Amino acid sequence: MTTKKQLNNLVYEVTGAAIEVHRILGPGLLESIYQECLAHELTLRGIAHTTQQIVAVEYKDMVMSTPLRCDFFIEDVLPLEIKSKSEVLPIDQAQIMTYMKLLGKPKGLMINFNVANIYADGHFTFVNERYYELM
Repeated sequence: MTTKKQLNNLVYEVTGAAIEVHRILGPGLLESIYQECLAHELTLRGIAHTTQQIVAVEYKDMVMSTPLRCDFFIEDVLPLEIKSKSEVLPIDQAQIMTYMKLLGKPKGLMINFNVANIYADGHFTFVNERYYELM
């Protein structure tokens, strides 16, 4: 069972890895470039992750044949979506919240690399009701 403290520390570590990628590359590149570099940075830091994590969508008694894909799934507890956009929209926020719900996870992270400062303007954390049930 993951605790709130462990989740918060993981968000801190992943955000730090994203800041390092952004420090070296800067804003303005394609999302796929940031994804590949962030995957490498997470590996260098010993943070377990999968990329393009399949998120099954179930509807009543049917599993959809076309699954969703979450950019990263960190340590089997934290969905992470990355963006490289001039503005993060409400639909982007809904996307990570949906992944959290479908994966049954209490916290999610979105990082937008197309900003001057990730810490100030480019990282967003989300929690749902499961987060408040954790110790």
